[in-house]
Amino acid sequence: MKAFSRPVQLAGSLLLLLSVAACGESEGSSAAAPAMPPAAVSFVEAKPEPIAVTNELPGRVAPVRIAEVRPRVSGIITERVFEQGSMVSEGDVLYRIDPEPFRVQVESAKATLLRAEASQLLAKQQADRQQELRERKIASDQQRDSAVAMLAQANADVAAAKAGLDAAQLNLEYAEVKAPIAGRIGRAMVTEGALVSSSVSLATVQQIDPVYIDFTQSSSDLMRLRQALEAGVLNSPAPGEAKVKILMDDGSAYEHPGTLLFSEATVDPTTGQITLRAEVPNPDGHLLPGLYVRILIEQGVENAAIAVPQQAIQRDAGGNSFVYVVNGENIPEVRQIRTGRNIGDRAVIDHGIAEGDKVVVEGFQKMRPGAPVAPQEWNATPQTSATAEDANEG
Repeated sequence: MKAFSRPVQLAGSLLLLLSVAACGESEGSSAAAPAMPPAAVSFVEAKPEPIAVTNELPGRVAPVRIAEVRPRVSGIITERVFEQGSMVSEGDVLYRIDPEPFRVQVESAKATLLRAEASQLLAKQQADRQQELRERKIASDQQRDSAVAMLAQANADVAAAKAGLDAAQLNLEYAEVKAPIAGRIGRAMVTEGALVSSSVSLATVQQIDPVYIDFTQSSSDLMRLRQALEAGVLNSPAPGEAKVKILMDDGSAYEHPGTLLFSEATVDPTTGQITLRAEVPNPDGHLLPGLYVRILIEQGVENAAIAVPQQAIQRDAGGNSFVYVVNGENIPEVRQIRTGRNIGDRAVIDHGIAEGDKVVVEGFQKMRPGAPVAPQEWNATPQTSATAEDANEG
């Protein structure tokens, strides 16, 4: 019995020693494990800067000048001279009306003038003779006065005949219908052989270089802008220096900037909008009247605006915007913000960030609540931006 119990005691002692050794090794390894290093994050320091107040508004292209081509005399169209859709200069002949009736009128007016001038000559001779006889006391005062009156009437007849000749010659010139302004002419509204009068529109000419762009803005937005200008928060551009940029319907940018001309003095009572007008160069004719465009207009400059990259802005489950700000102990804190307009890939912060705040742009996925981080200045390279966007989406 004693021989059996001794090997059992030796085995138990050996297991106890192994257990103690194992515990010692476990405690030693736990004590030797290194602490996790701070997560590396990138930040931008909030700095006030002047940023333009730019609004995007809808607009329509309108010609600077537009004129309907109408005949000044009635007649039969004998020829269309212009090419439809082409550019015409002021004074170019567009249509020809049958000139023969007007030539006849000119010849008739010339004959009337010759007859009036002959009567004038006779009346002058009689007036001179009566004056001479009166001086010799042969003719009476009444005879002389009658001769002078006949001469005056003959002079009036000559003036009327000259006016009639001028009118006939003018009608003959109007037989050629000319372009009232320079610009692009549209389609022909009549063809050869048509009987036309001054009430008939033959074509339309539009001057499209430069062009006007009429766009609208809410009266409340304009009121806020004016209040900000009066308070000194914004600086207004000098007269004639408010620039506008044009975005085409497909989103592409038009290459020529324009200039704001004026804004209407009244508000549309049905929409509450105010109409503004800009003038834009159109040398290539890409902006056609009636075309829908978007206008980017600079209406002021905010003197001390703070903007951060859009990828730094996060949103909670309720849709509220916030950012992470690294405090003095290098611990990220959640900061609720109110965003304003977007400037390219940055967003203007209206409330929630002060000058000098370090706003986290990259490294959100590495941060732990309450744990310090290793902040470093953000380098806005395309590769970095793409990586940050992928991290935010993850």
